[in-house]
Amino acid sequence: MKYICIGKYINTHGIRGEIKIESYSDFDAERYKKGKTVYMLIEGAYQPFTVASFRKHKGHCLVSFEGKDNINDVEPYKGSMIFVKDEDRKPLGKGEFYRSDLIGLDVFDESHTHIGKILQVEETLGANLNLRILKEDGKEVLVPYVPDFIRNVDPERQEMTIHTMEGLL
Repeated sequence: MKYICIGKYINTHGIRGEIKIESYSDFDAERYKKGKTVYMLIEGAYQPFTVASFRKHKGHCLVSFEGKDNINDVEPYKGSMIFVKDEDRKPLGKGEFYRSDLIGLDVFDESHTHIGKILQVEETLGANLNLRILKEDGKEVLVPYVPDFIRNVDPERQEMTIHTMEGLL
């Protein structure tokens, strides 16, 4: 069974068992819909939790779970990563990709010179995401995940082609 990380439990919220989640998903309302199951990775095992409530507050997801009615029920799990089963992912349109599908892709420039591999897809305070790329020389660089730089993504070949310009890399 494959699981996809959709967030991190970063803190409690109040005393009634609600938790604050740093989301890695673009589908929060769907992921945390009442009755849906999410999984926390706890001591190496994926433990199921059934969503009781969801709301957004100051840029974070606030979620409570069935049977977890107070802070003492959820406090031990603080810091856990939150997952869904891969089979529960929503199909995306053409040219759309899940962040997890981008991690590990080989990155090439337009002349097909290998630049490195994508280590991570990172949030920014702005409107776009950044790709953290480990270059051949061992250095890490950030490339904005915007059409001006991303020329082609081919998950089947595990490749991405980017437009480079002076100062980018």
